[in-house]
Amino acid sequence: LSELEALMERMKRLQEDKEDEEASQEEMATRFEKEKKESLLVISGGICAFPLQFSFDDEIVSTDVSRYVEDPGFGYKDFARRGEDHLPTFRAQDYTWENHGFSLVNRLYSDIGHLLDEKFRMVYNLTYNTMATHEDVDTTTLRRALFNYVHCMYGIRYDDYDYGEVNQLLERSLKVYIKTVTCYPERTTKRMYDSYWRQFKHSEKVHVNLLLMEARMQAELLYALRAITRHLT
Repeated sequence: LSELEALMERMKRLQEDKEDEEASQEEMATRFEKEKKESLLVISGGICAFPLQFSFDDEIVSTDVSRYVEDPGFGYKDFARRGEDHLPTFRAQDYTWENHGFSLVNRLYSDIGHLLDEKFRMVYNLTYNTMATHEDVDTTTLRRALFNYVHCMYGIRYDDYDYGEVNQLLERSLKVYIKTVTCYPERTTKRMYDSYWRQFKHSEKVHVNLLLMEARMQAELLYALRAITRHLT
């Protein structure tokens, strides 16, 4: 099977398994913890340094991003150290965007909650119902896996989601790309972009980038707004 056909077959099998039997809460919690720990072991592409060099085929583009930021050393750090047995978990049902974050941010800055919510929903629900050359495909399962994997990397868990789906739908090269784009965007290269979903259209892969960025933004907002809520109460 080609990469595309194999992915579609896994999506179909996941849907059939879900209809036949759902995993228990204990099983889903275990799968989340496993995926969360494994995400710490995913190595992003390249080594971050200043100035940076990116290779696009034969073209070498050099840039010194320190000219554009006040603190060039500022960047993402894993939310837990590797080797730790008990990694922190943000339980989404205790503080969700829909039930908590949306109303708080709207209270702090009038109408911004509506604009953010519309942006999150638009990107999450965006689909042409296609996968490469295949039409009339329901990509909900795949979009949810991409979005939830980013939140998983940030320690956010949804009790009603089976994280076994992430491991089945997102291959290693895609996970490396996701972590790089989400956590270390300055390290992203065209080679990494080309390394996953080779049969997919550019528009579909651009949609992946949009999903990753919106998932990251929502994760950051959840942590910040939860801290503000605790301070106010």
